[in-house]
Amino acid sequence: MTDFCVRIAVIDYGMGNLHSVSKALEQVAPRAEVVVTSDNREIAEADRVVFPGVGAMRDCMAEIVRGGFDRAVKKAIDEKPVLGICVGMQALLTRSEENGGVDCLGVYPGEVKFFGEELHDPEGRRLKVPHMGWNQVHQSRDHPMWRGIDQDERFYFVHSYYVEAGLDVAAATCDYGTTFSAALAEGNLFAVQFHPEKSHTAGLQLLKNFVNWRGE
Repeated sequence: MTDFCVRIAVIDYGMGNLHSVSKALEQVAPRAEVVVTSDNREIAEADRVVFPGVGAMRDCMAEIVRGGFDRAVKKAIDEKPVLGICVGMQALLTRSEENGGVDCLGVYPGEVKFFGEELHDPEGRRLKVPHMGWNQVHQSRDHPMWRGIDQDERFYFVHSYYVEAGLDVAAATCDYGTTFSAALAEGNLFAVQFHPEKSHTAGLQLLKNFVNWRGE
């Protein structure tokens, strides 16, 4: 499939500025139709779905459930390629420590954890939380979404909570005081903790790969 006939739905559940995501998709796929939508019908009819997110998990999950996007995301994963970004990745887990504990979508078993107040690098230097800025992403297995992206390429992160490492579905890891999952992949779903739309050449390549990825 090429971007000529692809319709991409970027889910808008009221949490975060989706302009940069949609514009980056339009840049890498100028012939595709990119729609930012809160309409579950449009999500169901799209060829690709992007599940982004920023903000507090409790607020995000409340809006996801209120709008029926929990069901829409799970249905999309069964049928077509889905890309989760940042909180959109974290929301796929069973539970998050944020806001005193929040139940998430449970697509993957696992917990989203807080980096902590006393985070240090291997040399003992204190690390700031949130983890904000560029960091290396180590691909832990081959996947079509990594096509054209070098091993240990740098991507842009902004987060205070992380998905634990060691999950069976992990596709990449990153180190920031601890090793955490930077990407998850299974079937039609690929999700990343970093922001590809803010990650320049490598991020645009990943979005281009998503447009052309057929899933499983």
